[in-house]
Amino acid sequence: MIKIANAQFWVHDQDEALAFYTQTLGWEVRADVIMEAWNFRWLCVGPAGRDDVGLVLMPVPGPPMLEADDSARLAELVAKGAGGTLFLETDDCQASYDELSARGVTFNDPPTTQPYGIDTSFRDPSGNNIRLTQVLEFDPTRV
Repeated sequence: MIKIANAQFWVHDQDEALAFYTQTLGWEVRADVIMEAWNFRWLCVGPAGRDDVGLVLMPVPGPPMLEADDSARLAELVAKGAGGTLFLETDDCQASYDELSARGVTFNDPPTTQPYGIDTSFRDPSGNNIRLTQVLEFDPTRV
């Protein structure tokens, strides 16, 4: 069987991202390995108690992987939130919103009822989008 093990976000600063995901969100470090031969740090975090999936915090690459101009453009796009979205699910969106707000997360909007559930969003220090959703039971009559 094939399963999703990790997803990846581009980050501007791995140490800043690590502090946000572990100290602010309360996640755990899955891996933090320096590969000296390539001058590369493999940094992976994930939600506490959910060791089946992780989020790799990958530095925006520079030369030789990307030309300097392309690297700068990618960093700009990530800062604008164009790097993708991580969708998190919670049993109680308002309680999670309150807890994370108290830990220093700045939300883009308050928890709002949507057709699929109660939803809010925030960004990590690099600008990556994160949505937090309390999924409600699907009612086919509301379609």
